[in-house]
Amino acid sequence: MTILKTLIAGGQVYFRRCYATGSKLVETTRDNDTGIDIISMARAPVNSLNTELLGALKTSLLQSQENRSKGIILTSSLPTVFSAGLDIMEMYNSDVKRLTTFWRAFQDAWLALYTLQIPVAAAINGSSPAGGCMLAMSTEYRVFVEGKHTIGLNETQLGIVAPKWLMEVYILVLGYRQAEKALLKGAMFKPEAALQMGLVDELAKDKADAIEKCKNYILSFKNIPANGRGATKLEVRNDLIQWMKENQEADVNKFLTYIQLPKVQAGLKFYIEHLKQKQQ
Repeated sequence: MTILKTLIAGGQVYFRRCYATGSKLVETTRDNDTGIDIISMARAPVNSLNTELLGALKTSLLQSQENRSKGIILTSSLPTVFSAGLDIMEMYNSDVKRLTTFWRAFQDAWLALYTLQIPVAAAINGSSPAGGCMLAMSTEYRVFVEGKHTIGLNETQLGIVAPKWLMEVYILVLGYRQAEKALLKGAMFKPEAALQMGLVDELAKDKADAIEKCKNYILSFKNIPANGRGATKLEVRNDLIQWMKENQEADVNKFLTYIQLPKVQAGLKFYIEHLKQKQQ
């Protein structure tokens, strides 16, 4: 179900399209002047990616493309977090059915984002570890807000392993040697370091600035035929896309085998208890 709301700001009219997914986990706003959609994750407190948020994100991405958006800017409605990554509670002490549903939702959301033919950029307005980094990396262009926030794949610090396809994106973005070192340490990077490594493309002073820079990237394709641009993007990304389509079931089974190992579950339990202590 799609709900349209009209907003007036600064003399400009915007159409706010909210996709009803049981709760407002993802909100899409179209800039009427440019035709660009801003998709904001809105699952407080940290946009942890559970089955429902992943499903809502996939729906929003595909609907924007179907509704002929000129491009998508992926961001967060939360002030200091882009996305904290996969929801650990989906993986801890869960049954096989729940784990399978969750991992397929993760695969599907990633495929939807990675295979979008329209331009897509990320306005990273806060911390972006693990799955949050995955979302940002899978766009075409990344703008990171300056500050204390960090980005990276830190799975090894949690005692788990990033899936092959996620590591492959990291390697494609950073280059093999830089990615290998970062993955083994579970390294997280502040904005300047992320820019230097090529993990992000630009820095911004705040979220509004990041969104403007993302808009500029999308608008840079104004005079380039959309069909040629989209086909080229899919061809460039084809190897990994085809790998996922051919190996989705095997990837699910590998995840199920690994995540249910006693030592992995013990590590997740330890991390959950650590988070609870920090909140006290």
